[in-house]
Amino acid sequence: MIPHIARPALLIAALTGLAACSPASQPQNDADAAPAVAAADAWCRPSPNGARAGACYVVLTAATDDRLTGGSTPRAGTLQVHEMKTENGMMTMREMAQGLPLPGGEAVALAPGGAHLMLMDLTAPLVAGETLPLTLDFADAAPVTVQAKVRQPAMAGVDQGAH
Repeated sequence: MIPHIARPALLIAALTGLAACSPASQPQNDADAAPAVAAADAWCRPSPNGARAGACYVVLTAATDDRLTGGSTPRAGTLQVHEMKTENGMMTMREMAQGLPLPGGEAVALAPGGAHLMLMDLTAPLVAGETLPLTLDFADAAPVTVQAKVRQPAMAGVDQGAH
């Protein structure tokens, strides 16, 4: 039997031991933490046979200001961040050498006709219906890997639910 005086000391020791085991007191593993950049709706456009390049799109939301700098995929030799612009009446496409700014808390959509991911030196054509991994690199955040579905772009202004 434990004397009455020793019981509070045992209770305090037990509670201290439990507190040390609580998840809030444990150091966070980076793998357990939420990603600093969330990625949604990743997709790629099918590429014709013989094409050496393909385009992919995704919506990115960074927790804090960051920058998409590039990435990789086993399906291409290089994954670059590109943008399309109209300059002097001509549509041009170029690599964003400094990357794409991602303002903290704002969704940034990479979409046809604007910023996009350019897959260079494809190992095989991108075929509608398949899925490919894209690992995205950022200036500050840890890399994020997404699974991008290869599909045709949705046609704007068409009610596809009625078909």
